[in-house]
Amino acid sequence: MIPMRRVGPVKLVGQEVDDEIMLPLATYETPLWPSVQRGARVSVKAGGLHAVVVDERMSRSILLQAPGAAAAVSFVNDVFQKKEELAAVAEQTSRFARFKDVHAQVVADLIYLRIEMSTGDASGHNMVTAAADHVLSWLLKTYPGLTYVSVSGNYCTDKKVSAVNGILGRGRHVIAEAVIPRKICARYLKTTPEAVVDLNIKKNLLGTMLAGGVRAANAHFANMLLAFYLATGQDAANIVEGSQGFVHAEVRKDDLYFSVSVPHLIVGTVGNGKTFDFVRENLQAMGCLEAREPGRNARRLAVIAAAAVWCGELSLLAALTNPGELMQAHLNIERA
Repeated sequence: MIPMRRVGPVKLVGQEVDDEIMLPLATYETPLWPSVQRGARVSVKAGGLHAVVVDERMSRSILLQAPGAAAAVSFVNDVFQKKEELAAVAEQTSRFARFKDVHAQVVADLIYLRIEMSTGDASGHNMVTAAADHVLSWLLKTYPGLTYVSVSGNYCTDKKVSAVNGILGRGRHVIAEAVIPRKICARYLKTTPEAVVDLNIKKNLLGTMLAGGVRAANAHFANMLLAFYLATGQDAANIVEGSQGFVHAEVRKDDLYFSVSVPHLIVGTVGNGKTFDFVRENLQAMGCLEAREPGRNARRLAVIAAAAVWCGELSLLAALTNPGELMQAHLNIERA
């Protein structure tokens, strides 16, 4: 059994959540709890995090083969003319899946067709795969020259680091931000706005560029997301794309503006993994089982996940501005 604690509260202000929330985190890395706790305390002292859902969609890319490259290009052009018909076919497999867009890539005579849908309160993997499977059958019947290769062609892109997910969108994209007064930085984070901004540039931005990171500039998004995913019944492998995202920090009127952009929050409040008692208890405690409008519960959960990321990211960067603080915290907590 993975140890779990609720830490916080974190204070959120916005359309999806306007409340103080305790964050359930399941992890073997015990220093994560006090670290996120410190960030949560700052959120309260600073008046709250403002969070917004930028976009939400799930994707599956089917893979077909044409008799030749010219035929593949002709198919893509034709299917784009039938987008409304394709949308109707895709939506036949679920009461909640709604078609959003389709994109295509052609390599030789291979056709990669990326179908994107909103999925209500589900994370949507299976929902969109079912829709993609149905679309495949329709395409093979409508275009007899095409042959089946796979219901998933990796242009989705599922549980892999990629650029396409950030460009086209996959999961729920949330931005969480707050302005932290200088005196709160000094008292609770033991640092200054200038030190956090400078470290974000030199570590998160330049360091990630040197490492060849893909659409990422952060210290440890994956730590908070894994702990939150395990506590709320999510597919933990989705922290692969969840680890992508950006920290932006500025000094504004002598205070610290600090934000996290988390573009690939693949979370849901219904579906596989959500029937365990402890998961239901955690979702209920955060108010993520109450809304009747499809999608509202999952959007609320995504916003709270982004808040957990904000808290842990801020706390770690603050610790790293002080020599020896991070290692000493690990020694004190893990050997206690």
